[in-house]
Amino acid sequence: MKTLLLLLLFSLGSYAADPQVWSVSSRADVLKGDARGVSIDQNGTITLAPKLSEIYKTGEQYVWSSAVDGAGNIYLGTGGEGKVFKVAASGAGALFCDLGELNVTALATGTSGELFAGTSPDGKIYRIDASGKATFYFEPKEKYIWAIAVLNDGLAVATGDGGKIYKVRSANASPESSIFFDTSETHVISLAVDSRGNLYAGTDSNGIVIRFDASGKPFGLLDSPLREIHELAVGPDGSVYALALGESASAPKTDAAPPVATAESKTVTAEKPNPLNPEPPAKSRYDLKEAKSAVYRIMPDGGSDLLWASGTVTAFSLHAHQNGNGVLIGTSDKGRIYNIANDGRETLALQTEANQVSTIRFAGNSLVATSSNQGSLFKFGPEVNAEGTYDSAVLDARGSATWGRIWWLSNGNVTIQTRSGNTEKPDETWSAWSAAATDPKGMGVTSPKARYLQWRATLRTATASLSEVNLAFIARNIAPEVLSINVLPTNVGLLANPPQQIDPNIELSGMDPITFGIPLVAVPPRRVYQRGATSLQWTTEDRNGDKLVYDVYYKEVSDANFKLLRADMTDAFLAIDGQSLADGRYAFKIVARDTPSNPLPLALAGERTTEPVDIDNTPPVVTAFGQPQITGDKTRVTFEATDAASYLTRAEYSLGGGEWRTVYADDGISDSPRERYTIEIPVTSAGEYAVTIRVYDVSANSGNARTVIRK
Repeated sequence: MKTLLLLLLFSLGSYAADPQVWSVSSRADVLKGDARGVSIDQNGTITLAPKLSEIYKTGEQYVWSSAVDGAGNIYLGTGGEGKVFKVAASGAGALFCDLGELNVTALATGTSGELFAGTSPDGKIYRIDASGKATFYFEPKEKYIWAIAVLNDGLAVATGDGGKIYKVRSANASPESSIFFDTSETHVISLAVDSRGNLYAGTDSNGIVIRFDASGKPFGLLDSPLREIHELAVGPDGSVYALALGESASAPKTDAAPPVATAESKTVTAEKPNPLNPEPPAKSRYDLKEAKSAVYRIMPDGGSDLLWASGTVTAFSLHAHQNGNGVLIGTSDKGRIYNIANDGRETLALQTEANQVSTIRFAGNSLVATSSNQGSLFKFGPEVNAEGTYDSAVLDARGSATWGRIWWLSNGNVTIQTRSGNTEKPDETWSAWSAAATDPKGMGVTSPKARYLQWRATLRTATASLSEVNLAFIARNIAPEVLSINVLPTNVGLLANPPQQIDPNIELSGMDPITFGIPLVAVPPRRVYQRGATSLQWTTEDRNGDKLVYDVYYKEVSDANFKLLRADMTDAFLAIDGQSLADGRYAFKIVARDTPSNPLPLALAGERTTEPVDIDNTPPVVTAFGQPQITGDKTRVTFEATDAASYLTRAEYSLGGGEWRTVYADDGISDSPRERYTIEIPVTSAGEYAVTIRVYDVSANSGNARTVIRK
């Protein structure tokens, strides 16, 4: 989302003076909304999507696998009751076979029209004839059957958690004689076969793609930094596309479903530019440190390229285009299907009503997709929808807002509606959708004042497109907050650092320096020694992003009213000369006002008061107590110290101008306004010795006394 300030000032009720514009135009912003019957291209432009229709509901929760035979019949393997459904090209479907297993995780159609089904977590393969009768075919003594590929001389079977590939040439073949390759991986997740008979396998947990030629010789084609090669697809030119996942999607298929994303609308917050929170730098698609999914293209010559990667979207299915230009991927991102071209361009092709698209296949003249978390079969093809809608993310104005004008850039028949409410997620308490606005040049938003707003675009012609929507609003002024006040130790002063120099022409223009890349960040003050100083630093927040000024007040704790110390400060700190105040206990109050950004009648303020602060400018009084007591080689001297304003904290002594040594109070700790200090000093030879003691109070004031030892 982009938010910017209009160079416009007006007064409206108790609302802040600076309007904002919510602009939705980038692809990232547009993808935050919900697309129903529309596509979103790589530039964020919205157009009508291919027509999507649900043609069959299995009644099961998950569809894990699918296959298509030569007649266009579609077979669906489900979980968690291990059933196989058959759906004709016409859309008529029924239960085909109940295997009595937990999950049917792999399906493949044989050369004679039979269907092979692999199950998990019991690791069996069944052959199902045209009538739906299932017979046991192969049991590899592995826990999972992840994929089946039909070869000229048998079946390739991908398994886990032993990570083996089997080649099964006949029914009831022994596992020992059928081992084709042991990958040393945990799982072999995916298989594919090209027109030359080469077999490709994708693994977990090191994300490797392996090619086996006709002789069975293995060759590693890809070692992805992501852990699982979830699916493989062969393009018409012999390119192999690999879908890699950052986290394993295999294990959860046994007893429970993998987590899926919900279709909840995102909420975006209206914020003025903040140089302390800059936009994160754009990442290369080759940066996979935080990737959840990625798509690779392995060319026929063995070279590979990363086509697409995402740190937010988890893809579960892959289909190579018949025209050779990329793939479709099905995701758990609101059941969306994305088109990834060979040049890396990404388009949201369509959004289903499912939470997760588990497989994509070509059947007849159409593409079909299956879903998990309500196992259904969808069909989509070249025909586009006659109408589609797009619901934006929800705008959070961070306070009750008055809506201004909405305008947009479009072609064809595009209308815009709005609604508003005071709950983060739209519900029955929101206003109804407004009447449709038809003029792209804009109109005033009629939705009621509220904190949240959403807009809806409806496209109704084949040529319709929408590339940008802007909405002006002005939020109710919210009082600033003083979040904290830090009272620094006594004698620590604060000095302002030189301010950042700004081109005078920018200042005269009235434009925001941030526009020119000049972040107006307050430079922290320097800490310096300042005798008697009491320094305050404070932090504030203004939800409207207003500029603030500060007033500082003080009072003795026993006084009834505060007195003004400083007014109209722009720095969020103040060093107070403590010697200008009488000794005592004080409270300080910081008042933050947003008057620079609001007309005076509408300006608001927030405040915070410190805990009691001791001002103590008077040093302790130190005196020698009695005469030095000499006993043999030891001399004992005693001092008394008193402080009128606070209490004593530490003491140290020096003998004959030597180094200062710590001395404890007679009661073991310096913590009272009056303390006695006794010092034992070894004196071995005759002479005069000067002993000086220095005592400090809590405000770092010091007093001293001196006595002379004569021996």
